Amino acid sequence: MLILNNIKTRLGEPEDAAVSRAVKLLGVSKSRVREAYVSKTSLDARKQQDIHKVNTVVVRLDGGEEAFLSKNGVRWQEDQPFSVRPGPKPEGPVAIAGFGPAGMFAASLLARYGVPVIVLERGGPVEERVRAVESFWTQGQLDENCNVQFGEGGAGTFSDGKLTTRINDPLCSYVLEQFGRHGAPMETLKKAKPHIGTDRLRQVVRSIRQEILQNGGDVRFHTQLTGISVQNGKLTGIFADGQPLAVSRLILAVGHSARDTFRMLARHGVFMESKPFSVGARIEHRQEWIDRGLYGKMAGHPDLPPGEYQLSHRQGEKAVYTFCMCPGGTVVPAASGFGQVVTNGMSEYKRDKENANAALVVSVDSSDFGNGIFAGLELQEQLEHRAFQLAGENYRACGATVGNFLEEKTGLSLNRVRPSYALGLSPVDFDELFPRQITGMMRDGLRLFDRKLHGFAEADAVLTGPETRTSSPIRISRGEDFNSISVKGLYPCGEGAGYAGGIMSAAVDGLRVAKHILENGS
Repeated sequence: MLILNNIKTRLGEPEDAAVSRAVKLLGVSKSRVREAYVSKTSLDARKQQDIHKVNTVVVRLDGGEEAFLSKNGVRWQEDQPFSVRPGPKPEGPVAIAGFGPAGMFAASLLARYGVPVIVLERGGPVEERVRAVESFWTQGQLDENCNVQFGEGGAGTFSDGKLTTRINDPLCSYVLEQFGRHGAPMETLKKAKPHIGTDRLRQVVRSIRQEILQNGGDVRFHTQLTGISVQNGKLTGIFADGQPLAVSRLILAVGHSARDTFRMLARHGVFMESKPFSVGARIEHRQEWIDRGLYGKMAGHPDLPPGEYQLSHRQGEKAVYTFCMCPGGTVVPAASGFGQVVTNGMSEYKRDKENANAALVVSVDSSDFGNGIFAGLELQEQLEHRAFQLAGENYRACGATVGNFLEEKTGLSLNRVRPSYALGLSPVDFDELFPRQITGMMRDGLRLFDRKLHGFAEADAVLTGPETRTSSPIRISRGEDFNSISVKGLYPCGEGAGYAGGIMSAAVDGLRVAKHILENGS
């Protein structure tokens, strides 16, 4: 195929305009074109007086594509469909702990090739999980095993459903194709920053589960990995809810919040180490402010999506940045244990709520939380329990308006922004919640980011905290063969093991591990 980048179209122009310009750039007659389509579209809003779309167009001709490679902006790409060359089959079932993106895509691939798969998921199926989460959000009744963090689809099921990633892996295209095949809107998958939305993502994960079952997989909800058996450095079995289970291998895809599982693995001698992560709060603005700050007078144009941003600033070894921005979304209670307050952001497919939110976070490492495998995890726990106490011990979140926070005052001077956190906010001094080096960096970030995006530090923007689950505080070390470096037959995988950061990279990591098992049998 020929790939033509940087094909510009004006707001309001149809996709066909980009295709026509690409064919004209090649200088070929339409009769030679076998296929032509827009594969990706991004928005260039760097200059508010010249906002336009930038398209990538794929063109397949009737032959002779090589002759066009000398043209500027044209490159050649061979079709490289994802394929597996199966080797010896595992001698017994493969267990997968966790049914988020990593576990789901690993299970899907293994089951498709006839490998017996047993999925252990401590939470419930997505239908039941939605009811449990809504019960927590409306009544404060938390289920420790079925919540925003645990259950079918993983933590990403209650998020914006972003399908963006910084990794450059051919498997990303395969993952997008699978999402589309299972019900994700195809027009979304063409965007440079695709998202499904939490409402559509729930349908997708249910469809993937049904396919796994049709291919002979065994998905066991409300079933937790509680132990492993290891002899001479090799996995010999596992325990599910305390009962022994004979399996040949274990793919560990438990997510970043399975703290009890991390501690269990450490007791069995699985090598792991602490890793940096970030903490802070959610910042909430009216979406119209973000649109005006990004688009200027063009804000409100029907061809412009809800505005989104990504801001960062580094001071020496530390960084303050925005993360997981949710246009037209809500801030949600995301605790997975009693006596914790945790926040996250979520958007539906339409992104049509009145507020925008994002995590405003500061990087932390061993210089902040000390040495030891679980030092970072313990910092998370301390912050979440302290927030629970400061906010009234009823799962309300810690709140402050930006003006008060910048002036180092306690208070919620609410005006134009109505906080969306379902269980309510309590005015809290964030300097009592976080160490001063964290709140200091957050204040620096607010002031600096306001220069880049006017209105970011509006006095009545709302901070809701804490945001602590940005990534796993643990890495379960593995070798090039994807096995744990300490236990053969144990495959640390996905975000919880420290090898992914989001839906796409976790799904890709699950595929990598499953492909290795299929092709090598070990």
